[in-house]
Amino acid sequence: MNIEDYRDFCLSLGEDVEEKLPFTAFRYAGDVLVFYVHGHMFSFFDCNDFSVITLKCQPERIEELRAEHDCIAKPFNMSSKYWIGVNPKTTPVLLLQELTRNSYEIVKAKYKKK
Repeated sequence: MNIEDYRDFCLSLGEDVEEKLPFTAFRYAGDVLVFYVHGHMFSFFDCNDFSVITLKCQPERIEELRAEHDCIAKPFNMSSKYWIGVNPKTTPVLLLQELTRNSYEIVKAKYKKK
């Protein structure tokens, strides 16, 4: 999946999805695009190096996913207990969409506005 298609997919998950470049003050993170739901991130990647998308995941699924799929690795700059890194160039589109939707749902449920 290319970067534009992935961005469109993330934005299609719900009207509550926001995208931002929150790290522009940092020299090496200024081009990190983050997708949020209820003010909390569920997906992010470097726009200049679209080789790893970092997604939230259930801790009990992470080892199994890594064992089954070479395209899933440790996340970029996040806890590997709760996050995964996904290579968008080698991940099947349906798997990438499922993992992204899962990440969105985890964060949405945890931070649901009352």
